[in-house]
Order: sequence, then C-alpha cells, then structure tokens
Amino acid sequence: MSDCSNSRTQQPSPAITRAWVRLMRAQQLVLDAIEKDLKAADLPSLGWYDVLLELSRAEDGRLRPYEIEERTLLAQHNLSRLLDRMDKAGLVQREVFSEDGRGRWVIITDAGRAMQASMWNVYAAAIQRHLGDKLDDAQADQLAELLAALSRNS
Repeated sequence: MSDCSNSRTQQPSPAITRAWVRLMRAQQLVLDAIEKDLKAADLPSLGWYDVLLELSRAEDGRLRPYEIEERTLLAQHNLSRLLDRMDKAGLVQREVFSEDGRGRWVIITDAGRAMQASMWNVYAAAIQRHLGDKLDDAQADQLAELLAALSRNS
C-alpha cells in the first residue's frame, strides 16, 4: 500500500498515462459507434436504453427518479428532461407515490418494454461488432478484471 500523501504528489508513470488516454479514447470511440448504430436504426440514444433497462429489471417495473439516477450515469437535471421525453413518447408513465403524495414513481409501459427489446437487438449487435469482433473471450475476461480493479474502492 502506498502512502496517500505521497501518491498525491507523484506524477503517473508514462505507462499509467498511456493506459488512461487509451481507456478514455476507447470508451468514447465505442460509445460514439454504438450511438451511431442506434441512430441509423431510428432508435433513441443509450440514455433511453439505460433507463428502460433499469425499469424493466425493477420490481413491478417501477422506480423513483432518484433510484434511476443511482443506477445509471445520468445526472439529475438530464434525467428529469429525459423522463419528460420518454413520458411524452409513451415509454414510461409517472404515478404519485402514495406513501407521501409528493414523490412520483416512474413506471415502464408495454411500449417501453418493446422499445427496450428493439434497442437491445441493435445494441447487442453493436457490442459484438465494436468489442466482441476485436477481442476473444479470454481477452474480454482479462479486460473486465482490469476494469473491475479500477472500480474497487481503495
């Protein structure tokens, strides 16, 4: 283990800097490619998919907005506008939270479930094309382990 005060003053090694730059570039390139694939299929962006996926996984297909925010990488102000658009499109609906009357549930609709399935067909193919066709399963497992190491709390 390194001393925290020491690690704050040290510069990253060239290898660490190179890894950081490549991680950021790879993430942006793959996300851009997947977004382009969704757009070409006349489907909404990944943010929509993330919300629909979390709602479809939730008990009774419902979550409160703060729960969606915790489970996705969407900032609250972006999520609020996104939910407005998704509600208008009929993919989700909002319902008053009966316990306190102030909050609201966000509930996935049948149309939302159908949209999530349609999006997954394109998204899955895009993941395969932009990641799976470039890595074998052993490399993918290795990459997943390396990324998990970055996600662990120190």
